[in-house]
Amino acid sequence: MPSPLPAAAGLGFKPEHFAAIHQTRPTLGFFEVHAENYMGDGGRPHAQLTALRADYALSLHGVGLSIGGSDPLDRDHLARLRRLIDRYQPESFSEHLAWSSHGGEFLYDLLPLPYTDETLGIVCAHIDEVQQALGRRILLENPSTYLQFAQSTWAETDFLREIARRTGCGLLLDVNNVFVACTNRREDPRAWLADFPLHLVGEIHLGGHDAETLPTGPLLIDAHGSPVADPVWALFAEVLDRTGPLPVLIEWDNDVPEFPVLLAEARAAQSFINRSGHALAS
Repeated sequence: MPSPLPAAAGLGFKPEHFAAIHQTRPTLGFFEVHAENYMGDGGRPHAQLTALRADYALSLHGVGLSIGGSDPLDRDHLARLRRLIDRYQPESFSEHLAWSSHGGEFLYDLLPLPYTDETLGIVCAHIDEVQQALGRRILLENPSTYLQFAQSTWAETDFLREIARRTGCGLLLDVNNVFVACTNRREDPRAWLADFPLHLVGEIHLGGHDAETLPTGPLLIDAHGSPVADPVWALFAEVLDRTGPLPVLIEWDNDVPEFPVLLAEARAAQSFINRSGHALAS
């Protein structure tokens, strides 16, 4: 699936890095921001984002639509999101296969859902509503999970494929989420990726994770507070071998380091992208 974002490495924008970015103008494919952080009308956040948008492609990443929830979508939230998209005209908007609110209460987490015919219908209806309200195709991200629902009747990869088929949305492949979820479920991440519809991927995410050891084995936490781990880099390289260059985001949202550290992670991702392009060309 061709992406409107450049097939290059990007970074999640952190306001504390604005001065360094403005002074050095690093070569990056794009910046990504969480949409909910920019739903006010003005102030420093919008001044910084406006300056950033003048020089870089922009991806908006939502965390609050609760696409997997059983409640109706929040129409006010959706309207604010539409205004933000109209204001900045980002190259991409993405959300999560998760739920984050119920009964009018926001739960401040991205929670998993069982993969059943009922939840499939809910998710597809919500994505149809979002795409109609925004006037654009969205990308849906695979989740990081820590358990498996006994009620699930769909494999995760089939569930995502069917959502895309019914709604026409694209997919955002978070490679760290694949590694975290498959490790926690004692599955093979390479087998998961072999069954995933890579031709629908419009963006890739890479991030760090934390690890704990339980009596039953390792537990990985999608923490976004450390460098990309070696096995995630390896999976990423294998994905690019199959897809060729794609837009790739480095996610680092907690314990945020100085900007040169993030830039070095983006440069590492770019080296993989460059090698994949050369391999396909040859």
